Amino acid sequence: MGKKLLLLAGDYVEDYELMVPFQALQAVGHRVDAVCPGKKAGDFVLTAIHDFEGAQTYSEKPGHRFTLNASFEAVKPQDYDGLVIPGGRAPEYLRTMPGVLPLVQHFSQADKPIAAICHGAQLLAAAGIIRGRKVSAYPACAAEVELAGASYADIPVDQAVTDGKLVTAPAWPAHPAWIAQFLTVLGTKISH
Repeated sequence: MGKKLLLLAGDYVEDYELMVPFQALQAVGHRVDAVCPGKKAGDFVLTAIHDFEGAQTYSEKPGHRFTLNASFEAVKPQDYDGLVIPGGRAPEYLRTMPGVLPLVQHFSQADKPIAAICHGAQLLAAAGIIRGRKVSAYPACAAEVELAGASYADIPVDQAVTDGKLVTAPAWPAHPAWIAQFLTVLGTKISH
């Protein structure tokens, strides 16, 4: 039986880091409710596409309009089995919005699976839930991870790390590893 998962989005969330897990987790039988503070089901968030093109940092291009399928204000975190936090610019400001940090803290305190990628670590750090943990993130977030008391996992961009029920990765090239590790933590069995 599939799990009920919550995906926390916001404007200028990284396009692939939102779209790919949203679709992949549903493809294997999970229900994924995508929400954004201040928005309701049927509203959309704008996404951004980040690429690695040889510059000192990633480039950013307009992505898609992603339609939310649930309303943030109606969310009861106790009704969900796990949390997905995509990266991009959204986590930077989502951590300042009412209700977001307590929601993230619920999943940690209830020992529920959490998957965060790229700048999603900014939400984990702001929620104060990573002290003593091993956490990957986009390298620009390493200082925030360490200041929050976690050990920054400096891994290749296509890898992920699992610490208990927390699965993190540096960026979207890690989707195969990140999603596979999250599915393992969720207890999802896929037959070949």
